[in-house]
Amino acid sequence: MTVIKKILKSDGAKAVISFLAAGYIWFVYRTSRWKVINGEVPHRLMTEGKPFILAFWHGRLLMMPISVQKQTRVNVMISHHGDGEIIARTIKHWGQDSIRGSASKGAAAAIKQMLKVLKKGDVAVITPDGPRGPRMRAQEGVVRLAALSGVPVYPVSYSTTRGKVLGSWDRFFLAAPFSRGVVIWGDGIEVPRQDENNAFVIARDAIESSLTEITQRADAVCNRDTVEPEARDKPVKPHRKVAES
Repeated sequence: MTVIKKILKSDGAKAVISFLAAGYIWFVYRTSRWKVINGEVPHRLMTEGKPFILAFWHGRLLMMPISVQKQTRVNVMISHHGDGEIIARTIKHWGQDSIRGSASKGAAAAIKQMLKVLKKGDVAVITPDGPRGPRMRAQEGVVRLAALSGVPVYPVSYSTTRGKVLGSWDRFFLAAPFSRGVVIWGDGIEVPRQDENNAFVIARDAIESSLTEITQRADAVCNRDTVEPEARDKPVKPHRKVAES
């Protein structure tokens, strides 16, 4: 087992895994029929090269590369550990860049880099419940980034008729090929520059509610069971090999 772990941690293994993962995403995308709901405004912003923050739950990470237009400059916040490196390499095959950091490690530096790319007109991508949860509970990072940058947050989620919800902490959804799929966008959420009258908590709750609503709506469209959020005050246990994107 130790030998296998060493092999999987090698640079060559990460390169192969990320190539196969990117190919799997492409295969699911190309063999499925997709419908986009409420995407007019974020698509227009992408066409015009205007920045915004794209947010999705960690468990809906797999097919998120297809939610943005091909020519859009995308920067995804991804944690520093080994799986994060695989995710960073995977999205690179889709022409998307990564910024390494998370709420638990490298947060200040990652936020600073995110602000720079937003200023250039890029799209910044963050998973508000990553990298450790609780599942489907927004943390403060997305609110801080929106407040400092002054750009809106657009929640997005997806589901497919074929696939499997895994038993991981985030209930990761593994979409399967030859499906009917839906990508649903929430309305843009503005975060005030100053935390007055509990503004940041209100904004966090609005982002969280929108993400949960569109995720459950996507599952309903695809006739899937609903994934429920964890309790916000549930103690966070160390998770094995998880990543923020």
